[in-house]
Amino acid sequence: MESSSTSSQPVLQVTAEDSDDPKTENGIVRYRLLRQVPPQPNAEMFSIDGDSGLISVASIGLDSEYRGSIEENVVGGVVVTLPVTDLDEPLSAASATKYSIVRGNERGLFSISTGPGKMEGIITTAEGLDFEQKRQHTLLVAVENEVPFAVPLTTSTATVIVEVEDLNEAPEFVPEQKVVTAPEDLPIGTVIAEYKAKDPDVAREQTVRYKLLSDPAGWLEVSRDAGLVRLRNSLDRENPLVVIDSKYTALILAYDNDVPPLSGTGTLVMEVGDVNDNAPLVRERRVQFCSLDPVPVPLTITDADGPGNTDPFTVQLAESSRVNWTIITNSSTGAVSVRPRGLLLPSGEYQVVMHAYDAHMLAQESPLLAEVCQCSGAVTICLHPLPRATPTTATLSMAVLGVALLLLVLLLLLIFLIKRKRRREKQEVLLPEEEVRDTLFFYNEEGGGEDDQEYDLSQLHPGLDSSPEVVCTAVAPPLVRSLPYRLRPDENEEIGSFINDNLLAADSDPTAPPFDCVMVFDYEGEESVCGSLSSLQSSRSDQDHQDLQEWGSDQDHYQDLQEWGSDQDHAYQRLQEWGPRFRRLADMYGGGEDDNDDEDILPGRKEWV
Repeated sequence: MESSSTSSQPVLQVTAEDSDDPKTENGIVRYRLLRQVPPQPNAEMFSIDGDSGLISVASIGLDSEYRGSIEENVVGGVVVTLPVTDLDEPLSAASATKYSIVRGNERGLFSISTGPGKMEGIITTAEGLDFEQKRQHTLLVAVENEVPFAVPLTTSTATVIVEVEDLNEAPEFVPEQKVVTAPEDLPIGTVIAEYKAKDPDVAREQTVRYKLLSDPAGWLEVSRDAGLVRLRNSLDRENPLVVIDSKYTALILAYDNDVPPLSGTGTLVMEVGDVNDNAPLVRERRVQFCSLDPVPVPLTITDADGPGNTDPFTVQLAESSRVNWTIITNSSTGAVSVRPRGLLLPSGEYQVVMHAYDAHMLAQESPLLAEVCQCSGAVTICLHPLPRATPTTATLSMAVLGVALLLLVLLLLLIFLIKRKRRREKQEVLLPEEEVRDTLFFYNEEGGGEDDQEYDLSQLHPGLDSSPEVVCTAVAPPLVRSLPYRLRPDENEEIGSFINDNLLAADSDPTAPPFDCVMVFDYEGEESVCGSLSSLQSSRSDQDHQDLQEWGSDQDHYQDLQEWGSDQDHAYQRLQEWGPRFRRLADMYGGGEDDNDDEDILPGRKEWV
């Protein structure tokens, strides 16, 4: 019965006979359906004519051929399930079923098994189906009980039609791996291969395009539509990306324009041919020798090129290195070594320049740093004599800076001492040179000391007893406006100017203690107790020179001033060169007249009070 059978279509004619007289009622035969097995797709699929016994199709849906579908390339997918019925006791051994594919599975593309209920057969794909090869498969399936029949029975069969659904498949490169050969000096832009992929979807209208998926060295490019592989950059067989046997691998991607698009990958293996484009090189960069009886040091020569473009190697010294060094070559083994040329070289480092040549006389310069050590024979520990201290530029600069700072400090101290000496000259009581007495007085014993010390106050009277008109009052002077003190120098100001300003402020400060007047403790001479101090008979230059000599003898750093004291002309000339700040000191050495400032004129004795 075809699956296209329609309602009222005759199926089978049955006939029954009765032994009674057919002309009587006992001999009349009538027909009716009692049961339909199986009751699928519905329980009233057939009808029978009660008079004639003709069985016909009573309902649509009758299909004795099972149908299933599966996407192509799917392995293990369920194609169709075949349910069966059995009148034996359910779930018993007599009702358990087993299945087999009788016809249509010659290539082994399908497999069939019994379901968990033992009353259904399940057909699955053993391999992926290919829509482009065969779009429909017809299988004949048989079912029987696991327990053999007790009586001969006909085996039930069913026809299964499997439809293969078309899917978009990725393009495939043919071959999957392609090997090409290219010398490393091939010009840029050369086509080295045409590598195209095939689209398996013959029933679809698709376009395949190409692009580079992997090109580690950046040497290649591929045309989008034709799959032509060209050189984009120069090849280099010695590149680390070129692996064993000088092979370089790139991946090409082919993709279609279906929805969704699929892609396939092809492997392009390029064997890069060697060209002599690398000169040999001495691997060593630093070697050591003893200064006495040096042992030759072997050299290692490397060449990145392949066989035929490397050894035998030749090593020669540059002209500048042949004086102190020599190359030793073993003619049988080709080993090369270097050593000093028999001279006793001082310990230190030497630059040795060599040229290494390959079999085709391609060469390049190989510099070598040779260290000569203070030893004999082979170097075990490299020693060098202690080098003499040689001042560097930085050391000399620091020394010059230190000397300049020291001179500046000395000049500031000199200015300070000169100022202090002049103040002391103004306060000294000069006695007549012609009057000399043998009595020695202690001038540092001043009246009005602490009560707990014993002083001979009579020593303070001789000078004043003879001059009762001298009166002394130790009182603070009235407050007057004085020059301000400066806490720090201005920016970029000379320190000497800063010190001079504060010295001037201290000298002119009337409020600074002590507030006592000058007192005459004793007088060595005759006539007037104090005498007149309006003029100084002694030479100021001699006095200043003597003071500077005494001051210089206590200062280790003023040796220059002490030496100048013996030569006043030389001192005067040097101090004049120092500028206007040292002109007064120059006048002291040069014997010039001092300026007539009012502060240099000492008042009379009565004006001191």
